[in-house]
Amino acid sequence: MTLNMAKNYYEDLGVSRTATPDEIKKAYRKLARKYHPDVSKESDAETQMQTINVAYDTLSNEEKKKQYDFELDNPYGKASGFGGSGQGSQFSQQANGAGAQDFSGFEDLFGRFGGGFGGGRQQDYGQRGSQQQRSYKGEDQHASIEVAVNIAYEGATQSITLQIPTYNVYGEPEVQRKTLQVKIPKGMKEGQQIRLSKQGQAGSNGGENGDLYLEIKYQETDRLRVEGADIYYTVDVTPWEAALGQSIEIDTPAGKVKVTVPQNAKNNQQLRLKDKGIPSKIPGHLYLVINVVYPKANNEQQQKAYQDFAHAFSDFNPRN
Repeated sequence: MTLNMAKNYYEDLGVSRTATPDEIKKAYRKLARKYHPDVSKESDAETQMQTINVAYDTLSNEEKKKQYDFELDNPYGKASGFGGSGQGSQFSQQANGAGAQDFSGFEDLFGRFGGGFGGGRQQDYGQRGSQQQRSYKGEDQHASIEVAVNIAYEGATQSITLQIPTYNVYGEPEVQRKTLQVKIPKGMKEGQQIRLSKQGQAGSNGGENGDLYLEIKYQETDRLRVEGADIYYTVDVTPWEAALGQSIEIDTPAGKVKVTVPQNAKNNQQLRLKDKGIPSKIPGHLYLVINVVYPKANNEQQQKAYQDFAHAFSDFNPRN
């Protein structure tokens, strides 16, 4: 690797100290297109990309640039942000390679997506004459997937599309779409996670990828909800089925079942079907929630039926 000990950040980007922010950005983009490891054929592309990233991070930030310019103009003063202290300027440190330092600005550059790029870890650099790299495992990522409740009983393979933080050819953070085929085994409880090895954030400098954790959520409707391994399912019954306690056959997430409605059943009363919930290691229960539905009186015969009903229960007042 060639050591450019005499260079400064302006020279790294090929701009003058009087360059405008737009000129600095334009120069950075041009070099990023040339040296980005995904597209460059240069043998030292990764090293060059790191060099221009460090330079751009400082020169694109007004406060950091001001501090850096001060150190250029005062090479033997104390350096608070770019060279440590007591060893002169940044450039004297580049030449002697004394000690390694964490360049926190590099983390800022790639942390603009709220921690999606690098997870808050800093990229460690030696002095600029010997830029040493560390490899880091990518961050584990978490997402949720909403599926129909029948998958809890049968299992399925689902195609999902995720938005993954990455870098473009300019070395800038962006979001790419990634489609995965995910096998969901039966018996997954609400909130349980599936681990997809090495499908998380990409590692840096040769580090392995992080893992992706998918949290299972089941689609809720006005009739169905899931709590852990238990399923609550609303069942409509007629007034006479509820009053007389009749046997009914219904379709449930667990399949067809035959149950006897308790005599004088009330709205929201629950019938527990043991172990008929999600078939996890410890099976959940299926709770049938009673909903009494009253038919409309659309003709004289039906109206008379309600009149006879009212006469039979003349002493009943639900408001008392």
